[in-house]
Amino acid sequence: MHLFPPASCPRLVVKIGSALLVDGDGAIRRDWLEGIAADIAARLGAGQQVAVVSSGAIALGARRLNLPKGGRASLEDAQAAAATGQIALSQVWAEMLAANDLTAAQMLVTLDDLEDRRRYLNAAATLGRLLSLGVVPIINENDSVATAEIRFGDNDRLAARVAQAADAHGVVLLSDVDGLYDRNPALPDAVHIPVVDRIDGRIEGMADRGSASGMGSGGMVSKIEAARIAASAGVSLAIASGRIDRPLSTDARHTIFLPEKRTRARKAWLAGRLTAKGSITIDAGAALALTEGRSLLAIGATGVRGMFFRGDLVTIEGPNGPIARGLSEYDAADAQAILGTRSEDQGALLGYAPRAALVHRDHLVML
Repeated sequence: MHLFPPASCPRLVVKIGSALLVDGDGAIRRDWLEGIAADIAARLGAGQQVAVVSSGAIALGARRLNLPKGGRASLEDAQAAAATGQIALSQVWAEMLAANDLTAAQMLVTLDDLEDRRRYLNAAATLGRLLSLGVVPIINENDSVATAEIRFGDNDRLAARVAQAADAHGVVLLSDVDGLYDRNPALPDAVHIPVVDRIDGRIEGMADRGSASGMGSGGMVSKIEAARIAASAGVSLAIASGRIDRPLSTDARHTIFLPEKRTRARKAWLAGRLTAKGSITIDAGAALALTEGRSLLAIGATGVRGMFFRGDLVTIEGPNGPIARGLSEYDAADAQAILGTRSEDQGALLGYAPRAALVHRDHLVML
């Protein structure tokens, strides 16, 4: 358990490629998967929370439907294969984890789910709750409805975005390669790169294009793109080989991409990349609470400006001007309705159960 130990990585995302889960005939590699399930159980037993981004649905469905080219001859074939194979994939994960006294949960997402701020908050809340309950979320792209224009295209980048949403500390991409090389690893003089502290043109030039197995949709280019996404969110990412037994419990060779400073990365994501849709004015007591790392509660809010919706970025203004930015948990009209109120009084004003905060501390950065 040397890679991302629980003490330094309380929450981990593991991505498993199609070629590791499914053999060349489209059958599940059950013995290997049993080892992965045991590894996950060991990590949970040591106090680490684990989410899995699992490929394999299209490959499994293609076998059941007898589709050519592994179900990737057309978008329609891929969608049909995904719809069929996802059931089998979920069943085998539930079975393998149950053998280790663990509970699996299925989450299917599209690109829009993690790009749209409101749906992003919903996905983040679901992930967080499942992980806190000791459940192992099994996440895959919803290929049965995603089109070429609205899909991630590979689960490497999806894993990085899931790590961002789950506030994870590390990502492991298990694949058919054991990391990044300075050239094609099949060449005798190829040199393995153990650590990457910055992704630049030189690193990008080392990547090959395409998946070696022919089953998946991601090659080294997609893995470097995933590392860039993870780094910008303050998350470390490792590329490691899954072509060994129990890969999450060994200290096999890998490449690790180091992240930006975690707090700085979150500020860049919230404060620098999005345009604020409105603002919430707060009193001095609420401003002090934010500096102490607390969430913004309605009782400390005094005003709302702008037209924004749940999940939109808002500026938080204290008595002396803007002090923070964050993602609003409410539409502007509902935020206005509960200004200055306590949580026990908000249900009657809103007509539904109130959320924990106007802006949760996990989605807030100080300026």
